[in-house]
Amino acid sequence: MRNDKTDILKIIISEEEIQEKIKELAEKISVDYKDKNLLLICVMNGSIFFSVDLIRQLKVKADLDYISVASYHGTASTGAVTLHRDISTDVSDKDVLIIEDILDSGRTFSFLLKHFKKMNPKSLKSCSLLDKPDRRVVDVVLDYTGFIIPDVFIVGYGMDYDQQYRQLPFIGELKPEVYTK
Repeated sequence: MRNDKTDILKIIISEEEIQEKIKELAEKISVDYKDKNLLLICVMNGSIFFSVDLIRQLKVKADLDYISVASYHGTASTGAVTLHRDISTDVSDKDVLIIEDILDSGRTFSFLLKHFKKMNPKSLKSCSLLDKPDRRVVDVVLDYTGFIIPDVFIVGYGMDYDQQYRQLPFIGELKPEVYTK
């Protein structure tokens, strides 16, 4: 099992930078959602660390639910989004904020926005720790963005390659020889 720092070409975003950005995002979200009925939707599995750290920093009451979707197999996008597990919360009186680890092609976010609009939430916004605009094939605009990153294969802080490297506390570029074998 390969799952260590020796497979990382370079650190893109340090643990400290991640936590500082989360504090900034939490401050903005707390102001925007003051006196609202906030529901965070964690998109599993990649955004679990981000969602947990974000909700800890919020200064407003927030509920949390999760959804599981897939659009990748290994390093390649399948081009289709598959819903594996839906939320269990009624969103009709909620101000929904979708929490994602990374926005790249836009397919998953587009799918999620359409999916939740059908549920008639009070409001619907999006937040992603990472944004890779060079990979966009579907036009999606984020309401809250952490970092804009280059088009490199990244892992860590919840993001994986074949279920590995999620536990790394930073976001790093995976060495190409690891995923091109």
